[in-house]
Order: sequence, then C-alpha cells, then structure tokens
Amino acid sequence: MGIKAKVLLFDLDGTLTDPAEGILNSIHYALKKKGIIEKHPEELRSFIGPPLQWSFQHRYQLSDNETVEIVRIFREYFAQKGIFQNAIYPAIPALLKSLKKKNKIISLATAKPTHFAKQVVEHFQIDSYIDAISGANLDGSRTDKKEIVAYAKELTGNRSAENYLMIGDREYDIASAHFHSIPACWVTYGYGESSMVLKENPEYVCQSVEELSDLLLG
Repeated sequence: MGIKAKVLLFDLDGTLTDPAEGILNSIHYALKKKGIIEKHPEELRSFIGPPLQWSFQHRYQLSDNETVEIVRIFREYFAQKGIFQNAIYPAIPALLKSLKKKNKIISLATAKPTHFAKQVVEHFQIDSYIDAISGANLDGSRTDKKEIVAYAKELTGNRSAENYLMIGDREYDIASAHFHSIPACWVTYGYGESSMVLKENPEYVCQSVEELSDLLLG
C-alpha cells in the first residue's frame, strides 16, 4: 500500500541528486582563493548536506566575517559552474512522477539556498513535480535544518505531523524531522555516515531509490 503520509519532504543533495563534483570544485576554488591548504581533501565530502557556513567555520576555525567571505567566494564558482556539475539519481524523475499521480504533495527541505535549489530542479526538469521549496536564504538566515523543516510545513499547510514524511541522507534530516515529531526515512545511497544517522533512529531505511519507491508507492 505504501506509506500514508500526504506530504513528502525531500532533502536535495544526496537524496534526489548527487552534487559532489560541483560542491567539491567550489570548495577547492574558495580554499585556493583564501590561501587555505586542505591536508585531507577526501574529507571534504562531509560538506555535502550540512549548512555551508557551519562546515567552513568549524573545519577551518573561521571568524563570522571570514565565513561570510569564503562562502561568497564559494558561490562565485558554484553559481556559474558548480551548480550544474551535478547528477540526478536515475530513478528519481520516475518516482516523483508516480508520486504526483498518487496526489502526494512534494516539498524540498534543503540546506541549499532556495535560489540554487530552484535552479537545480529546473535544470533536471523535475520542477513540475515539486509543490514547494524550503531552503536556506542567501543572506545566511534559515540555515538550521529544523527551521527549514518548519518552513516546509508552513508552505504545505501546517498539517499534523503524521501527514508528513522526511526523506534524507544525513543525520540532520532525521533529527530535524523528529524535532517536529515527523517520521523520517534515511536513504543510505547519499552521504550520511551510518554511525551518525542511526543514532537518530530513522523509522525507515532505504538502500536505493528502488527501495524508496517501494516504500513510498507500495
């Protein structure tokens, strides 16, 4: 029968698309411009998912002003090239199309700025399936995932929690959903570390988009 939730809140990076190439290239561009040497570039994949400001500030011990500046430089590259160095997971468009046929309401709940999230879904031609986009603001506000989920609820009618399901690949997705008493599904094909995500006790776990389709569509 599939899950009964009427409203599906999808994370974007690592859940609907694989943005690694563009994000990593944008990070390297920003680090080079600021003269920061990264000794463990393989660890930069941890930037995929969490708020960008938080990732830069905590990894490099930057001040607030330094963080604002390096994010600005990151976006120089990302806005022109990085945003399109991205790949949609192959079975996602068909899943979204099927969900709309079942009259599901689909919202993004992403730490990516709304402006960029809108460009991504338009680029991959899945925007017609998306009813709402709740993302961060370019000025650095609404970057906390709990705030993003709250805004996604607002955009979709502030229904009771049992009407929602959050789908994401990182521990922040699960924790933020649970903060609002919303059940959550962890997709393991993204960028979450199992040791971190499983601590948040997701109600559902899907190893692939095909498994996610089985869960959501029955």
